[in-house]
Amino acid sequence: MIDKKTIEHIAKLARLHITDEEAQEYSTQLAKALNHFETISKINTAGIEPLITPTEIESFWREDVVKQEFSAEEMTANAPAKAGNLFKVPPVV
Repeated sequence: MIDKKTIEHIAKLARLHITDEEAQEYSTQLAKALNHFETISKINTAGIEPLITPTEIESFWREDVVKQEFSAEEMTANAPAKAGNLFKVPPVV
């Protein structure tokens, strides 16, 4: 089981204020979660290939096609301020 001091340290790092009762409850809950991970780590996975996704999803790729639909002047035509073919924005410090 995770001790109270460790739970309080985790709470401090997360900037949480917890009571002694909450620390005890979280200690129990965290210990249960860590026991699940320990159980999972003991499973024999020899010969099993890792999954990229849990389901068989096919990737649908398309070819990139470059098209020039608008000119730079058309794209900046409604801009409140522009410098040449660029949008002019306030400076950021």
